[in-house]
Parts: sequence; structure tokens; C-alpha cells
Amino acid sequence: MLFSEYLHEKAEESRHNENIGYFLVAIGSIYFIGGQIITLAKGENPEWFLLIPYNLTPQPYNLLALSLTVLGFVLLFLGLALSIRYARERAWYMKELHRAHSTEEQRLRIEKKERA
Repeated sequence: MLFSEYLHEKAEESRHNENIGYFLVAIGSIYFIGGQIITLAKGENPEWFLLIPYNLTPQPYNLLALSLTVLGFVLLFLGLALSIRYARERAWYMKELHRAHSTEEQRLRIEKKERA
């Protein structure tokens, strides 16, 4: 396997992982908004710390809303972190792939001149 083929495969894998990160962001957003809507619809005067409700009544829907909100918040930031990490990783692979490709082109030009 050539080094350029390896870099191409790793860039493709990194792109796939970046898409998974984007999906985590989407799922986290849905859960977070769902938890917020449940809290606003069913909660009776919840107290808020930034965007997370606390001091809720011991009703099951309040626990569901809090867990959806916290899970959505965690998935949202985890997905953002993974997307950024894999985007940077893919950029490095693409830079190295470009460098390997330009080296191969130079080698082919030299061989072509030597034949002539």
C-alpha cells in the first residue's frame, strides 16, 4: 500500500468520524430542546441555572425533562468537540496527501526527462 493511499483512507475515515460528530450535535440539540419544552410546558415555576432547570417538583416528567436537558447539553458539546478534532485531523491528512502527490509528480517528471 502506498503512503498516499494510506493517507487517502485515513482522510476518508476522519471525514466519516466528523459526520458522526455532526450527528451527535443534531441529536444533542433535539434532546436539549425537548427537555426545555417539557420543562416549560409541565413545570410550575422552575428555577433556572443558565439553561438548566433545578429545584423541580418530584414529578416524573420533571426528571425526564432534566435528564433530556443535561444529556442534550453533553451530546451537543461532545459532538462539537469531536467534529472540530476530526476536521483538524482530516486537514492534516489532506495536507500530507497533497505533499505526497506533489512529490510523486516531481518524481514522474524527472523520470520522463531521463527517458527523453
